[in-house]
Amino acid sequence: MVFSSISFLFFFLPLVFAFYFAVPFRYKNAVLLTFSLLFYAWGEPRYIVLMMVSIIMNYGFGIWIDRADEQPKKKKTVLTLAIIANIGLLGFFKYANFFVDVVNQTLQTNIHVTSVPLPLGISFYTFHALSYLIDVYRRVEKAQRNLFNLSLYITFFPQLVAGPIIRYNSIAEQLSKRVFSSIQFAEGIKRFILGLAKKVLLANPLGYVADTVFATSAGDLSTGAAWIGIIAYTLQIYYDFSGYSDMAIGLAKMFGFEFAENFNYPYISKSVSEFWRRWHISLGSWFRDYVYFPLGGSKVAPWKIYRNLMIVWALTGFWHGASWTFIAWGVYYGVLIALEKAGLEKLLYRIYPLNHVVVLLLVMIGWVFFRADNFGYAADFIGAMFHTRGNEFFDSQALALLSLNWIQFAIAILIAAPVFPKLQKWQWGKPFAGVQTAFALVFHCFLFAEVILYLINSTYNPFLYFRF
Repeated sequence: MVFSSISFLFFFLPLVFAFYFAVPFRYKNAVLLTFSLLFYAWGEPRYIVLMMVSIIMNYGFGIWIDRADEQPKKKKTVLTLAIIANIGLLGFFKYANFFVDVVNQTLQTNIHVTSVPLPLGISFYTFHALSYLIDVYRRVEKAQRNLFNLSLYITFFPQLVAGPIIRYNSIAEQLSKRVFSSIQFAEGIKRFILGLAKKVLLANPLGYVADTVFATSAGDLSTGAAWIGIIAYTLQIYYDFSGYSDMAIGLAKMFGFEFAENFNYPYISKSVSEFWRRWHISLGSWFRDYVYFPLGGSKVAPWKIYRNLMIVWALTGFWHGASWTFIAWGVYYGVLIALEKAGLEKLLYRIYPLNHVVVLLLVMIGWVFFRADNFGYAADFIGAMFHTRGNEFFDSQALALLSLNWIQFAIAILIAAPVFPKLQKWQWGKPFAGVQTAFALVFHCFLFAEVILYLINSTYNPFLYFRF
């Protein structure tokens, strides 16, 4: 079954809250685990067993690593087996078809395998499991002896299917001890509504614009239409993914958990390196701590630094999908960040504020490869953007898309900068404190009402990162 729409949450969440807050604390994790499994089974009933196998396997590996603490060689061997087992599962379900295609193209063979569908969220829950095992190996945390608590860490439904990637060491204590308050719950509701509004009111309509443009033959695109399409996709993927992260953070807060931020206004960055410190923070820090640093990080010879960067970024691209375009997208960023380490970043900071424009341009070129189905289309699309193929500058398609969606573009561009947090921090003064609170309540209620109205009149539009 294809994963259900956001509308399912409106049926699902009241049940979860009713049971969760009705039971004593010692049963709350069991309630969350039960509903997390139901949540996953609703969208991927075929693969609930696969996820349970992964959990039980990693539960055993964690204890095995912990018990081998006094035997360094055995401990390292067990961790290696655990990594191979987890990457093997991920590799089979996510990359088997890709590797068979590569072998067929390279060796001119005709190997045929039944298409392997991608289990929902497997990239995320595999990385959760790996972070747990590596933290146990590094003695950052003790192995979790409570199978239900480890299962909840891996399956907790707000972040199960599209992140953020939560480190075990950041949530271990919260699994057994957390504080509940009405203030925290209210903050969670507001954060959830903002994330939902990002997805429904901005990402979805902008996604329609991007889909329309990218469905057009690159040879038929005007320069204006190409730019409208890539700007729409640049904004869509930000509001789609950051919106989901906001929803996950807000829901977790409502249940008493605190998750780290996953986005920090990446489109205001002054360098590509800064962009990746602000975009999908949980993934970037995961690769930094579990791949880049073990390879030597920046504390090695210069050529090894660049090697390490290229390995990390090729893997980052490959993590996003089994396609050469994703790998090229990752390598593209590896090259850019390597150039910045070689001195380009200092140059960018010297040309402020032009560096914002340069970084946005580089990011949008990267998104073309991320969005395009093949290199030929990506090259032709970039050619249309820069008017190298003799295409029109502006045509009726560009005019129609812009005239029908300019409000969404304007709002999306405005709040891609940290305007909203500054407005939230602005104090009206004690005499108006009540008015400010009432205004915030009305604003969030208005956003929620707009979301409901939009959902009633729209078709199903899943989050982009569900397919990664």
